[in-house]
Amino acid sequence: MPLTKEELLAIEAKTHEHRRTIVETTLCAGSGHIGGALSMIDVTTLLYSRFMRIDPENPDWEDRDRFILSKGHAGIGFVAILADLGYIDRKDLETFNLTGSNLGIHLDANKVPGVDASTGSLGHGLSIALGTALAAKQLGKEYRTFCLLGDGECQEGSIWEVAMAIAHFNPPNLVTLVDRNHAQIDGMTEDVMPLEPFADKWRAFGFHTVTVDGHDFDAMNDAIREALHRKDMPTCIILDTCKGKGIGFCEGDYRWHYGGITQEMGEEAMRDLDAYYERRVAAIEQRGEE
Repeated sequence: MPLTKEELLAIEAKTHEHRRTIVETTLCAGSGHIGGALSMIDVTTLLYSRFMRIDPENPDWEDRDRFILSKGHAGIGFVAILADLGYIDRKDLETFNLTGSNLGIHLDANKVPGVDASTGSLGHGLSIALGTALAAKQLGKEYRTFCLLGDGECQEGSIWEVAMAIAHFNPPNLVTLVDRNHAQIDGMTEDVMPLEPFADKWRAFGFHTVTVDGHDFDAMNDAIREALHRKDMPTCIILDTCKGKGIGFCEGDYRWHYGGITQEMGEEAMRDLDAYYERRVAAIEQRGEE
């Protein structure tokens, strides 16, 4: 089903809340992977708002959908969602990545409810996702697995090994998504190790591949729905995003893959995010109900 105006406004509001939480958590932690968290927060909010079948009061529910954040360094964005849903206490965000906290910079599935896999060492999340998808088939379960990769991560050879395996086994309950924000820790992806023609690579490995605006909820909603209904081949959804989306001094700058912000920078970031949210809401209101 397409998103209604009310649903769009609700998701925009929730994503705005998560973006502000990312900034607040970065301030408490002293630093964080703020750029990649902001580029992926739209799709993760959409997944948890509209697609994920979960029960925060029973995080180990056997029939829950699985979400594998293969780009585990973006955990500072994922914890915003987990706290909002009640998996973790919002107060605990103040301890993120501090000594003694359960919330490490790369989230530990053994310590953080709602985290289905410990990730952070890049290149492994999609293999885990294939495993959970095949396990569902073996056990006769109907849960789905969603795996979110980083584009810099796709320079890892292990990604393409598992891509071949996914194309071979073709689990219809697995959706592969790539946060294509065009930047990584030490430069722009096309300067460090070119990925293009990126979509064609996934197609060559046997995937139905679509590229959508990773900040457009309508486009992402349609692509995910199509992926869940497709049975003939696996789907890879490439999300064309902007690193640091919503904050002027971060946007499109690979140097904000990881970094710390001062209180003054945090206040500037919040003003930018508020203005960005107002523009997004205004665009929805102008469009009206379709």
